[in-house]
Amino acid sequence: MTTQRRPTGLAASFTRSVFRGEDVCAAAGLPVHGAGPHPCFEDAVWDFTGVIGLPRYLARYARILSFTEILNPQWRELAKEFIFARLAPDHHAVRELARAFRVPVQVATVHGRLTMLAGWLNWLTEQGVDDLGEVTQQHCAAYLELRKKVRDKHGVVIRDSSPGYLMHMVAVIQELGYYTELFSTGGYLPGFRPWGRRTAYSVAGMVRRTGNTTPPLSSDVFQPLVAAALYVVEVLAPHVVALQQELQEIVPNRPRRNSGRPSWRVEVPQAIDRHVREADPFDVALDHVVAERLADGWSPDDPLLRMNLISLAHETGRHAFHYTWLPTLRAQLERAVRDVGLSKRWGRMAALVERADGRGSVPWTVPMNATEARRQLSRARAACLIVLAVLTGMRKSELAELTRDCRQPPEQLGEGRLRYRLKGKIIKGRKLGGEHDQWVTIKQAYDTAGVAASLADPVKNTGHLFKSLSFFTPYEWFLTWVNGPEGRRLGLAPIPEVPVSLRMLRRTLAVEMAHRPGGLLAAKIHLKHISVVTTEGYADRPGGAQSVLMAEFGQEEREHKMRVALDAFHDYRNGIRPAGPGASDLLDFFAFVDEQLDFSGAPNIRRSDQEVTNLLAKRAKSLHLGPANYCWFLDPSKALCLKLAGARAHGATEPLIGMCDSARCPQATHHAGHRPVWAASADSKKVFIATIGRAQRTERDRLSTELARDERVLAEIDALCGRGA
Repeated sequence: MTTQRRPTGLAASFTRSVFRGEDVCAAAGLPVHGAGPHPCFEDAVWDFTGVIGLPRYLARYARILSFTEILNPQWRELAKEFIFARLAPDHHAVRELARAFRVPVQVATVHGRLTMLAGWLNWLTEQGVDDLGEVTQQHCAAYLELRKKVRDKHGVVIRDSSPGYLMHMVAVIQELGYYTELFSTGGYLPGFRPWGRRTAYSVAGMVRRTGNTTPPLSSDVFQPLVAAALYVVEVLAPHVVALQQELQEIVPNRPRRNSGRPSWRVEVPQAIDRHVREADPFDVALDHVVAERLADGWSPDDPLLRMNLISLAHETGRHAFHYTWLPTLRAQLERAVRDVGLSKRWGRMAALVERADGRGSVPWTVPMNATEARRQLSRARAACLIVLAVLTGMRKSELAELTRDCRQPPEQLGEGRLRYRLKGKIIKGRKLGGEHDQWVTIKQAYDTAGVAASLADPVKNTGHLFKSLSFFTPYEWFLTWVNGPEGRRLGLAPIPEVPVSLRMLRRTLAVEMAHRPGGLLAAKIHLKHISVVTTEGYADRPGGAQSVLMAEFGQEEREHKMRVALDAFHDYRNGIRPAGPGASDLLDFFAFVDEQLDFSGAPNIRRSDQEVTNLLAKRAKSLHLGPANYCWFLDPSKALCLKLAGARAHGATEPLIGMCDSARCPQATHHAGHRPVWAASADSKKVFIATIGRAQRTERDRLSTELARDERVLAEIDALCGRGA
């Protein structure tokens, strides 16, 4: 008995697809604007730009599926059928398939699937295969081997492909077999499945990882980056906003035809006369424009060589300066340039601002031409994006949905207490269109959203804070500016040139919160404040985005506490002892753990870190990290901070780190990593004591007592933990 197959080759072109005449969006349940495109199955290009609710971060090209990239015309039909089936799994023809996927995929996902599919089908065409029934495992293995390397347009290998890319590619090749009965042009042979029973995950060589794999930024990158962004937002932003308003005043409005507007022969000479009358120098052209003029035959001695003619046209409300005007205007322009000269137009009389390093005041900008001024706006918007990402922990998709009116009126919670909220949307893991949500933020993030709203272009941004969330290029401009002459002039610390992404900023915030809850962010933003408002946002909306952020904080904090406890135990086994009032209890516990590990029924068996972790787990849960000590909060009745707080600490389940006096608390320990904090504290007290006059004896005695405490703690750390460890 032979298995019947669908017609292939030329005969297949006469086979009608079951999806012929279908409205793709209607079948997939995608709502479309009335005037938006409605792609039909027969279309060579499916345009989803009119779909309501697509996330703003999704680029326009990712909303358009072009099947014309597939070389074999009959396989374009196959690709349409495959993509249609993934978008509309409830279609009656798809429901009948035993192995078809039952959950619809997003537009962004099928765009990637189509790219992978086109590469596979076009490679088969190049190999002389025009029927999927001819595909063998040898074809699949050869294509995988080819795609393991990333090549440039000349075929030169650049780098290895990522396992994730290979996994998606293999998945597409395998998924074609699930829809064989659906394809009007035929599919793989019955029973053939690429790579057999192996999953795409295993074929691609993926390594299963636990936890968040996004790397955080190191402190030497994170600190200067956030400090520079905050400086731009808080110090330079008012001047940048004023610059934008000035630039908008000269944005030309294209006149309608037959509007009765005066000719350029009238308006441009009038603009030239105004410059002469007001002694206002003309703007300077960009270097590449000068180079183009020289290449076109302009003389290096031409007085108009470096004049910005487009800027002059903008002053009259026109978009461009036509070089056909130049013969008529040249004599007048040369006289005017000789009288008033050339100078960069923007920032000639810049206001003074305090340098970021506190070393005096400087003009907030050097003179700029129009292009440089617009780049200044782009840098300020990039700074707003960085600050919001760092201080709120929002994802890229959530930042993209923030509108110009996202700031809610501050809520008064009591004397001197205000709660600041930003409204937006959650996109990830939600249905099409997202779900409305609110973020409770600190004041700096709230103010930054206001600055971003002032800098947003109301036409290009369609009411949102940011035109797009393309972060790479704006960040490169920002980095170049900070590390360049302008950054040095303003006193900004240089930023190491390493890759930075919005995802890494969110990850770094979670790590900073978990590792240093009492520290400072960019020497200015209190991490504790961010923790408080994030916790409030979680309590206010338990199912919102801040609950996910809180979960990331909590997971990172648990892992970090366990690593700290494990490191402290290893130090103990290496002869390095903790200092502080709680050291004795901690050493007793470590001795107990060590005894449990040494008790073994079989000789020569080395205990693993996992066994140590299991024994340390409870003690690690009680650990609270302070900037100058570890607090092992096992017994609230022994906590000095709670005793000092009195009635306010009744029923407390964690210590009051802000009231900690670790030199006296019986549950506090000092370790080598805390030495710099105590040393800095001692040094600052010595400076203060040296400046106190004889009349301030009480203050001198108080500081001397505290200095003696600091030096005692330092001596204990040096004796037990090792100096500078």
